[in-house]
Amino acid sequence: MKTDCKDGSTAAAARAEKPGGEPGSAQASAARADKAKPAQIAIVGLGLVAFLYFARPVMLPVLLGWIAAVTLQPPMRWLSHWHIPRPLSAAVLLCLLVSAFGVGFYELGRPALKWVNEAPQHMTDLRRRVQKNFPRLGRFSEAVAAVSSLGATEEEKTEEQRKAPTVEVKESRGASAVINWTGSFLVCAVETVVLLYLLLASGDFFLQKLVRMAPTSQDKESAIEISREIQRNISHYLFSVSLINIGLGLAVSGGLCLMGVPNAAMWGMFAAALNFVPYLGPVVGVFLLATVGLLTFDTLWSGLLPAAWYLLLHLLESNLVTPVVLGRRFALHPVVIFVSLIFWTWLWGLPGAFLSAPILVSMKVVCERLPALSRASQLLTS
Repeated sequence: MKTDCKDGSTAAAARAEKPGGEPGSAQASAARADKAKPAQIAIVGLGLVAFLYFARPVMLPVLLGWIAAVTLQPPMRWLSHWHIPRPLSAAVLLCLLVSAFGVGFYELGRPALKWVNEAPQHMTDLRRRVQKNFPRLGRFSEAVAAVSSLGATEEEKTEEQRKAPTVEVKESRGASAVINWTGSFLVCAVETVVLLYLLLASGDFFLQKLVRMAPTSQDKESAIEISREIQRNISHYLFSVSLINIGLGLAVSGGLCLMGVPNAAMWGMFAAALNFVPYLGPVVGVFLLATVGLLTFDTLWSGLLPAAWYLLLHLLESNLVTPVVLGRRFALHPVVIFVSLIFWTWLWGLPGAFLSAPILVSMKVVCERLPALSRASQLLTS
């Protein structure tokens, strides 16, 4: 009897320690679930990247329209302060914006198109002036050519020149590519403008729809607070950065005009647009203005003066003006900014390069407001 009681107590203890009679199965299931989480996250991430890549014609106008609508919230609030209806305010603001872009492209597009058409002549002049200012480069190229043809007879040199590949320019293919790109750009622009008007005119319509889906009143209040703070912070960042870049473009144009550089307003506009692209934009701007300076002035130091002026203004803007205006709240880690630039440029090309910084700031604001993503916000902060 004692043995039976002992066996029964042992079995009962085993059942108490291992509920359901299968203790190992629950632990194994939990371990498999923990191991499956990284794989599921990776699959979802890859699926999202593939969706964004193939849905570019749809997602790009939507994202551009939303970012523009968030950026234009300060003037919309100012117009609403004067009790102007939102549809009318959106129409007035959009007409002013489209008119400004239209006049700017019309006035600045003609010298830009002329400069592009004269690009071959510009490149010839640039090579001649670089060889004049840097005579050692010409001697180096001649030395390389002499070494490559060392030991060859006159007949072999003639035969090598005869076998040199010729470049055939197919204008029809280039023209069709330009037409296709222009058509896609116009379609995207029209879709973005229409969506921008609807977002500005509707106001908090989508926010109210989103709040109605929340189960409790506390969740509804929290959703409203988070959404409005996200919109307010992103609007402050984008509107401030846009004004800073416009001021930078005006300063660049004024300096180039005093130096005597032709089409100074056009180069200032390019400088303002390139400043929206982190790191790569200022580098391209420096090389572009160095090329313009060398084509405009005869001496080397005068030719590098436009690039030096732009570089000086960019350093003042990035190290003094932007940190003072935006503060530490929107400070991002340089590595994260560069990785985001590479990723979005690969995904969406040139529009992705311009959108990389606004998308990254939007992600940082969202991560700061959602407790589940608080660790990700620390990773993005510098």
